[in-house]
Amino acid sequence: MEPATLAALCAAALAAGFVDAIAGGGGLLTVPALLAAGLPPHLAFGTNKGQSVFGTLAATARFARSGNIDPRTAPRFAALGVAGSLLGALLVLRVSPEALRPVVLVLLPAAAAVVLLRPRPPAFLAGSRGPAAAAAVAFLVAAYDGFFGPGTGTFLILGFTGLLGWSAVKASAEAKVVNASSNLAALAVFAAGGSVAWGVALPMAAAQVAGGFLGAHVALRKGDRLVRGFVAAVVVALVAKLALDLS
Repeated sequence: MEPATLAALCAAALAAGFVDAIAGGGGLLTVPALLAAGLPPHLAFGTNKGQSVFGTLAATARFARSGNIDPRTAPRFAALGVAGSLLGALLVLRVSPEALRPVVLVLLPAAAAVVLLRPRPPAFLAGSRGPAAAAAVAFLVAAYDGFFGPGTGTFLILGFTGLLGWSAVKASAEAKVVNASSNLAALAVFAAGGSVAWGVALPMAAAQVAGGFLGAHVALRKGDRLVRGFVAAVVVALVAKLALDLS
């Protein structure tokens, strides 16, 4: 790969790591960039996982240092992320992911509206049901990641804020634990199949780490308003991309 092309991919990874740490959706930048660089689709998706997981881990570490990740629940969220991602990968063998695209087009705007309007969480999720609901969100969205994928981090934030009433910063932090583990599970599958171009993934990973750490830092300093704004922007971009893919 030409040095200029690799440099452009690293710039995309830096921006993606920043956006993904705040609101999810970093793949909107890196996957098209990898495809435009000439990588075939299976190699582009595998390489994207190979570089993005490092940014997610960097953001997770930054959020953990701030105290926004509960160390008591993090191992459970990580396990649910792996289990859900593997289940989603198995479902791909039975159902075409394309069947999910119209459903996501409807769900994303509806979920975003919930976050922006900030209604009270449903009463039946109060008390002891809250942790169970959080676990269900983590597992289902991780399964979505293994099955289809676009907007996984965004869906986690939408679910945690809309259903559980968590602050946007708290939701973004906890989402990183789930997203990092689901990415690791997916990366293991891609790597085992030889579908990761490590010569491209590793330089991009360094940029992802910088972007992920910086994005998490900015989210912590600027607070909920910034995170909600970024989530809204990512949702609009995701809906536009999915609608374009369907046309």
